[in-house]
Amino acid sequence: MNKSFLIMLLLWQLGFSQEKLAPTIYKHGHNGMELIMKSNSGTTIISTFNSKMAIKDEVAEKVYDAFKKNEIVNGQPLTIIINQATIFGTCHIKKKGTLTAVNFYYEKVEWESGLVEVYRGTIRH
Repeated sequence: MNKSFLIMLLLWQLGFSQEKLAPTIYKHGHNGMELIMKSNSGTTIISTFNSKMAIKDEVAEKVYDAFKKNEIVNGQPLTIIINQATIFGTCHIKKKGTLTAVNFYYEKVEWESGLVEVYRGTIRH
């Protein structure tokens, strides 16, 4: 009796201990200009779309850092890693004169807690 109870307890624990959270879908995120940087060569505006409010400022700074280092390819996927999460998205760069607009579109956020949020609203580029 004691052995069968321990085996059942062990199997129950194994069944639930490795449970991975299913992705959560979100349709509404924050859209807006997060960072405006001026230099001698012009002005760069970093905007985020479909972003999560808690991390939008930190992500905008990381996008700007990647832009300064020429790590962004227009229209290609970009992964941003911050303390609380890993963000997957796409950057679109538009230039007009000395003004450069870098638009980062969130597609998926993998939080440190294991929660995964995927954007499924209407994406406009």
